[in-house]
Amino acid sequence: MMSHAGRTLESAIAGIPQDADAAAPFPVARWHPPHCGHSHMRIDTDGRWFHEGSEIRRPELLRLFARLLRREPDGRHVLVTPVEMLDIDVDDAPLIATEMMSEGEGEARMLRFRIGATGQWVRADADHRITLTNGADGPRPYLTLDAGLRARLARPVYYELAELAIAEGREPAGLWSGGAYQALEPIA
Repeated sequence: MMSHAGRTLESAIAGIPQDADAAAPFPVARWHPPHCGHSHMRIDTDGRWFHEGSEIRRPELLRLFARLLRREPDGRHVLVTPVEMLDIDVDDAPLIATEMMSEGEGEARMLRFRIGATGQWVRADADHRITLTNGADGPRPYLTLDAGLRARLARPVYYELAELAIAEGREPAGLWSGGAYQALEPIA
């Protein structure tokens, strides 16, 4: 699987601590191993992962790979472990927010989003902003994540978010979350 110059992703995974909590994020921002090539992997616009054209369907493998993702300052996405870094092609956002919870109201509101590939909940706040861009099919909403990543909000999640914002009636349209105002207006 995923061989490059005699190395495999399995050999890189071997460098991950055995006692790593399956739910906790890996410290990928602190890992700076040598670049070893391309993973021959791609994440499509629907958040589906492929290796050499075949879809990866094992949930455990997808969770592991999603926890090893990082976005480099030059915009490339990489899978990174303590011993190896491999490029991965990403069509849009590498992750999808599949569920939302809203607690409280007004400036005391807290929005949390479940990231489908990892199962982790991420709260929207000053460090994890909600942004919208204009796409060919309308607004494309994203949640900023750690390690330079972002998750696209699934359409039903975005509609739920928009419904809350309409009910609040603020200008510009948006919601407070985690002490930060999350404007829901597309940026260029």
